[in-house]
Amino acid sequence: MNAYLKYFLSALYLALALGACSRPDAGNAQPAGLSSAQASSGEAGAETSNAALEQAFEARKSDVQLGGHGVVIKLLKDDSKGLKHQKFLVRINARQTLLFAHNIDLAPRVPLEVGDEISFYGEYVYNPKGGIMHWTHHAPQGDHVAGWIMHNGRKYQ
Repeated sequence: MNAYLKYFLSALYLALALGACSRPDAGNAQPAGLSSAQASSGEAGAETSNAALEQAFEARKSDVQLGGHGVVIKLLKDDSKGLKHQKFLVRINARQTLLFAHNIDLAPRVPLEVGDEISFYGEYVYNPKGGIMHWTHHAPQGDHVAGWIMHNGRKYQ
């Protein structure tokens, strides 16, 4: 596959994921990996399993509400086209990395550094590199399940 096609496909996946942030989808169920209480309160620590994320990746599922935890491995330039998104990569296991697109027009920026541990809850979108997490913020119109990112004991929503 040539470099242009790889770039195009990566951009397409990201565009689909970011475009979905404005789509109503209140029918999503609570995730595997977090209890209802954990999902709504933002309580997700080391006991939170990434098994549901790993299964979603293996099954190539998208638009699934999931929670998990991982380590920040790279900070990326913000996406400032349309709604602003803070972008960064999180490793959740030895073979899976997630691209985060955290909407900073709706939620505070997370003050991250490489090596920081986070837990999170949001909408997972499959891509061959590991997946994209978005909707890691509140739903101002109540038309979507709210997500969040926990960092150093603070919930960013």
